[in-house]
Amino acid sequence: MAYRIGIDIGGTFTDFALFDDERHEMVVHKTLTTPKAPEHAVLDGVLALTRQAGIVPADVSMIVHGTTLVTNAVIERRGTPTAMIVTRGFRDVLDIAMEQRYDLFDLRIRFPSPLVPRPLRFEVDERIKADGSTLQPLDADALVAIESQLASAVADHAVRAVAVCLLHSYVNPAHELAVVDWLHQRFPDLQVSASSVVFPFAREYQRWTTACLNAYVQPLVDAYVERLERGLDAAGFRGRFLIMSSSGSTLTPEMARRYPVRLLESGPAAGALMAARHSASLRTPQVLSFDMGGTTAKGCVVRDHVPLKRYEFEVARVHEFKRGSGLPIKIPVIDMIEIGSGGGSLADVDPRGVIRVGPRSAGADPGPACYGRGGQAPTLTDANLVLGYLGPTSFLGGRMHLDVEASRRALADHLGARLGVGIERAAWGVHETINEDVAKAFRVHASERGVDYRRCNMIVFGGSGPIHGARIARKLRIPRVICPSGAGVMSAFGLLASPLGFEVVQSLRVSLASMTPERFKEIIGGLEARVREQLLSAGGQTGESHVLVRLDMRYVGQGYEIEVALPEGSPCDVLPTLAQRFADAYAAIFGMSFASREIEILAWKVEVQGAAPAADATYRLRTATTNGDALRGYRAAYFPDLPDKQDCPVYDRHQLRSGMTIDGPALVEEAESTCVIGPGDRAHVDAARHLVIDIAVTPADAAPVPALQEA
Repeated sequence: MAYRIGIDIGGTFTDFALFDDERHEMVVHKTLTTPKAPEHAVLDGVLALTRQAGIVPADVSMIVHGTTLVTNAVIERRGTPTAMIVTRGFRDVLDIAMEQRYDLFDLRIRFPSPLVPRPLRFEVDERIKADGSTLQPLDADALVAIESQLASAVADHAVRAVAVCLLHSYVNPAHELAVVDWLHQRFPDLQVSASSVVFPFAREYQRWTTACLNAYVQPLVDAYVERLERGLDAAGFRGRFLIMSSSGSTLTPEMARRYPVRLLESGPAAGALMAARHSASLRTPQVLSFDMGGTTAKGCVVRDHVPLKRYEFEVARVHEFKRGSGLPIKIPVIDMIEIGSGGGSLADVDPRGVIRVGPRSAGADPGPACYGRGGQAPTLTDANLVLGYLGPTSFLGGRMHLDVEASRRALADHLGARLGVGIERAAWGVHETINEDVAKAFRVHASERGVDYRRCNMIVFGGSGPIHGARIARKLRIPRVICPSGAGVMSAFGLLASPLGFEVVQSLRVSLASMTPERFKEIIGGLEARVREQLLSAGGQTGESHVLVRLDMRYVGQGYEIEVALPEGSPCDVLPTLAQRFADAYAAIFGMSFASREIEILAWKVEVQGAAPAADATYRLRTATTNGDALRGYRAAYFPDLPDKQDCPVYDRHQLRSGMTIDGPALVEEAESTCVIGPGDRAHVDAARHLVIDIAVTPADAAPVPALQEA
């Protein structure tokens, strides 16, 4: 038997999905996250899932794991004390940063503190020039001079990791690698990250910040992966264990230990990948992926069935929506907007007397007030329970009962009394605040990428996504929302759809006019060989694989480059057409190109991916029997467009049959999530049992409804 398990750790819940590759069935499970020791929820959950599926752990051939461990460690500053070795004279690069103010008019502007404090940055005499030649050789005496300082840092500050960040090491890593060898000899217990290995990129501030973050979380990730592997082995699992990366590919445990920085956005990337897979099966080329869980909401644009990707993003922002207020990290990552809004987001009243929701979260411990685990403050989940969108006895399939009165007390005490409104009105204020925050973020995210979101379908998932999706779509004038079967754990599905792979990005500035076919082939072939070597040395076997090549190019003299993707197959054969490909890509963004301007290549991106698991297979939830009555009953729910609470029909998602139509207002429940269909909206169940909701928009606001076909 062939079984695979996907595990997605969220801030409130940990989601599990088991794929039966012979019967093409899915079994899902959801449990509260254990924040202090995430592996406890993982190990308990996979054992519960295998029992639920009627198999033993030894039957599982693969486990793929997505985690927010790295993201949370950076945001909460729970990483390991880290030292840094830099070229003399460049000790303060982390403090100088970009020398830019992200808000010109804020007199109290703040920036995130560097991950490595200044006293733990040590300088060495050496200098590589921008062309890779040596200006000043590495001084061995300089290393001896810092040995005692580093030993004191280990003893006095519990330093367990070192980032080696030397100038221009991206073009010539010899000095960095020599320092790494010296550290391994003199300090064998320290974990070492070299910037030329982690991400060989030309701009030192971003490269060094990335290397420092890699070092900062490396001991934490190493210990966590070891505990998880040991626990899975003790439980009897003998299959392959993989970990999701931020780019949509999976890594072996050894690769995750080497490059833990690539685990940032690990879980959310899987959800976007699954949304892209659904867009392909439904033949709708452009969708907006919307994932809302217990702590955050994530949005991603999928174009031509591929999530948009980028190579720089920020973590630990001081201001959530202000670019430049965080730490810039250079890694391949699926391009997502993240909003600190989820089911566990805490609601209060800001100094203006306006409801504010998030980014602080009640998490899994103590959780929302209705969980009965000690939480006193109101959350989004409490608001949705009071509004009638969640059933107190049907949450998590009835395994967890919710305390409605506790939610009402929390809303009344913290919001209703302060605002002078009733409990239902306060609950709606919380619910609608989240909707508007998400819609505002999506407008900016899509518009910056030149996407007319009104011509997209929206795919909603996560524990809270289907509750809010239709309302947010109405605000955005999106005409259609798709709620896939098993939407509550869809990120866990995405983990099982991701291929094993790795990507290298190398800065190398070359004039296109001087490029020969032999040199072009040599560069791409060398990077491909480096990627395959990384995979093999870490135990990764891609088997049938394909190579993706992208180039960052610009006109000479410009300070901004754009990405040009080369066709799969023989990327080296496209050199004669590369100038025209760049001109076309440039014109698509700026509306014009320049035939007489010289072009140069700045960075080379080479990715090797294995085949996507069961790429053409369709899976159905094992619980979807359709043998019983789909209508469970009625529940009073609040909608602002209607005068009073309405007795809405409540449907069992697993009993819905293909072709059924549901008119809103209505609620559709499954164990992991609830889908809210608003007044005037109409939903139908397609052949794959996705719930497709047509949103009621006025004729003046309506955009052409994107075609939706089943593959």
